[in-house]
Parts: sequence; C-alpha cells; structure tokens
Amino acid sequence: MPNSSASQKLFLYSTTVSDVGTVRSNNQDSSFAGEHLIAICDGMGGHAGGDTASTIAIRSLAHIEHDDLGGDVATVSSMMETSVMAAHDAIVGKAKHERSLAGMGTTVTAVALVAGYWIIAHIGDSRAYLLRDGRLSRMTTDHSYVQHLIDTGRITPSEARNHPQRNVVMRVIGDFDIDPHPDISIRRAHPADRWLLCSDGLCGVLEDSTIEEILAATSDLEQCAQTLVSLALKAGSTDNVTAVVADATLALDASSFDAPHQTPLIGGAASASLEPIADIVNQPVATAPALNVGRGSPAQKAAALVQSTSDESSRQHGAQPSTVREQTGEKAGLDTSEIPVVQKRDGRLTADPNDPEVLKAIRDNKVRARREKKSRSLWGRVAFFGIIIAILVGLASAAASVWHWSQSSYYLGESDGVVTIYQGVPTNLFGLSLSHEIERTDIRVSTLPRSWRDQLSQGITMDTLSDARQHAELIRREATTLRSESSDDKTGTSSSSSSASASPSSSASRSSSTASPSSSSSASAKGGA
Repeated sequence: MPNSSASQKLFLYSTTVSDVGTVRSNNQDSSFAGEHLIAICDGMGGHAGGDTASTIAIRSLAHIEHDDLGGDVATVSSMMETSVMAAHDAIVGKAKHERSLAGMGTTVTAVALVAGYWIIAHIGDSRAYLLRDGRLSRMTTDHSYVQHLIDTGRITPSEARNHPQRNVVMRVIGDFDIDPHPDISIRRAHPADRWLLCSDGLCGVLEDSTIEEILAATSDLEQCAQTLVSLALKAGSTDNVTAVVADATLALDASSFDAPHQTPLIGGAASASLEPIADIVNQPVATAPALNVGRGSPAQKAAALVQSTSDESSRQHGAQPSTVREQTGEKAGLDTSEIPVVQKRDGRLTADPNDPEVLKAIRDNKVRARREKKSRSLWGRVAFFGIIIAILVGLASAAASVWHWSQSSYYLGESDGVVTIYQGVPTNLFGLSLSHEIERTDIRVSTLPRSWRDQLSQGITMDTLSDARQHAELIRREATTLRSESSDDKTGTSSSSSSASASPSSSASRSSSTASPSSSSSASAKGGA
C-alpha cells in the first residue's frame, strides 16, 4: 500500500449537524467530525436500541482520530475494518445482556485521511459523496433491498425512491444473522476534496443534483451542513437527518506554522455522553451545533418541540479527557461501557481493537463477564433453592400449626355403623385427614332418627373429650327413650286390636241368644204353613 513522504500535507476540516426530524421521538443517528476521521452511523432497533448501537459504533471508530500509526495506509485500513467488527461484537454482546436491546444494529460509513489517501469503510445504506472539481460522485453502494433490485435490473433508480421496501437494509452490523464485514476502499486524496456523509434521512429525499449544487455553492462547512439538513426536512423526510461535511486543505510547509486544529464534534445520540469519546481520542470533544436553518417553518417548529430545550443547552457542551478531569476533580473513569480504553506506558490512551493491550483488556472483560454471569447464576440457583426451602418450611410450619389446632377439638361421627368419638376436625387438607378415631360406642347409627344420622355424617363438634362422651351418652339415653316409647306405642296398638276383635263375637252370641225365640216362632210358622 502507498505511504506518502511528500512535503505537502493535507488537513481535514469537518463539521456535522444532526436533527431528530419532525416525526421521530428520538435521534438514533450518531456522527463524528474530526481532523482525521469523519463518520455517520444510522441506528435501528427501537427507541433505545438504535441510540445504543450507533453510539457504540462511533466509540469503536473514534480512536482512529489519533491512532494513525505513523500514516501507514494499509495498517489504518485494517484498523478500520477491525474497529467496525469490534463494534459489531460489542453490539451483539450488549444485546445478549440486555434483552430490551435485542435486534439493534447500525449502519457505518466512515472516511479517514491518512498520508494523502482516503480510507473508506462502509456497511448499510448511509452514504458517502465526494465532490471533486465541482462534480459529485457517490463513493459507497447501498446495502439495501432496492439497490439489489436496481443492480439486477428489476427497477430503476427513480422507482427505488418511492419503493415500499426502500428502507429494508441487507447488511448492517449488530444483532442480526447477516455478514457484518464492511466494504473497505482506498482512494488518493486531492486538495479541495469535499466529503458529505449522510444518513438516508437526507439522501433518501434529496436528489443527487440538489446535493451537488449545495456542496458546490456553499463554501462555509457549517452553513453547508445546516442547509442540507434543513432542505431534507422541508422535502418531507420522516427520519432522523444527519450530515457530516468535510474539506481537505493543503498545507505546503506544515513546519513553518502551527498545524490546523479543530475540536472533534459529536452529533446525534453519541453526543449524549461525551466523556467516553474524549477518553478514547484523548483530547477535548464537543457537541455538534444544533440545526438552526429554517426554524421558522412549521416543520422545524415541530422538530424543535420534539427535541426539547436540552438540545439548545447542549450546543456549547464539551468534555475533557480523563487526564484533565482528574486534575479538575471530576470523575475520570476510562470505561466506555463497550470497548475498553487502555492507557499505554507513554501515557497515550487507545481503544484500538488491533492493539495487543486492548485485545487483552477485551478478553479480560469477557472472562470477568463470564465469571460474573456464572456467579450470578450460582447465586441465582442458591436463592431459588433457598426460596423453595423457605416455602417448604413455611408450608410445613403452617401444616403443623393447622394440625395442632385441629387436635384441640373432638367430634362425634360414624364408623362401621356405630357412633364414634374422633379427635380433630371433620375435614381433609390436601388429602390429609385432620382427625383420628378415639373410641367407639355401642350405639348403632341405624337405630337413630334420620336427623341425628345426618348430623353425625357432618360431625357433631365438641370442645373436649369429656363433652364428646357426655353427648354420646345423651344420644344413648335419647335413643333408649325413643325405643321405649316406640315399644309402648306398639304394645298399646296390639291391645286395642284384640279388644276390637272380641266385641263382635260377644255381640253375636248375645244376638243369637236374644233372637232364639223369634227364630223358633218363625220356624214354627213355616212348619205350620
């Protein structure tokens, strides 16, 4: 690969503007505009997922701003690819640990200026445009479904703009089962080259001819970015809109004056936490300027309401690296939450995934995460079994209490056809009887009235064994009394029946005796007759 040794040196000036738009509730784009690196990442995966994915990608790439390793183009191109893959791994890992982030991902389009060459890394449908000598060229190919249809001749580019599946992306990095390797290309840089990196919220609504006209006609970088974002919103973009505009400037003899310098600007979701990026680049960083072109239009008023006043207050917000924060007493941790920042022996900070110390830190983090997960799993199992044991102990204690309470009572019931005294209560608990037989009487249940038999089947509850015995004796006496009364009734009925039978016989005899004379007379008369 080429390695420039010419005395001429190109410097990069850049800026970025990112706006939430008029429809979305949050900005899932993230952007970086530095002296050596520019990048745009369009996140996807829900309210929190897109923010997180694009932020991780920007943090993974940010170290290239100063980790150019002496201007070795081949090394930096490999570094860019490795950094994109490291972002992919970090996004997948975070999605696995936080289920609410499942399915998140992001596009990545980044350009680095190294020793007079442009190194371009690209995956997704964000775009990189290069304006050279007044002519605009698209330097990336969309990894989208409609681009596939265009490439296969099934639709035209004009038809793709309104295709119902124009937002379907075929390749991104993140929690998806697709190829996450970025396209890497290298081109020689020319003085006065102008770059535009943008999300599809901009290039999806503006024609390339319009983009070319604005890039060529607006010399001021920030004004150019502001105009492009504003025009995209006016054209009806329903997505977040982000633009990064950068110019290559030639310094003929850099040793004769101080080299140009700018503070890297961070736009979109990544600007919500600047300290990790300041640690990675080891220099101050600042929030990108907010959109201020066309704020009087209805669309921009709506966007302003959605973005809230926090964006306004963050226009001048910046962050120092941890070494400076330590001196000022601020929190100075080096944790970026995804890719570790390592401090080298010479004091330099790096998050380059190619660096052996960073790789070791990543491995150590993974080992620690596995240990913590195993420990949490072990403690989780211990807690689970502890809860189960506690529940069982509680149930046993409750059962013992119920059993103890039940054995303080007695009741009269039936067993094998006789009245029986039980200790406990006449019920079952989960199939366990809460009573047991104490003693039986000789009172046969079949000899008792129906109402008594019904009461015995339900159980006649008593407080003490003595009460139960007394009640059994009462049943016995009552049963005896009832049997006696029943016997007397039967005897009286038999006597009355005998008397009734005797009376007709006597009457017949008397009648016969009384009637004898008449009978004789009658017989005589007959005989005489």
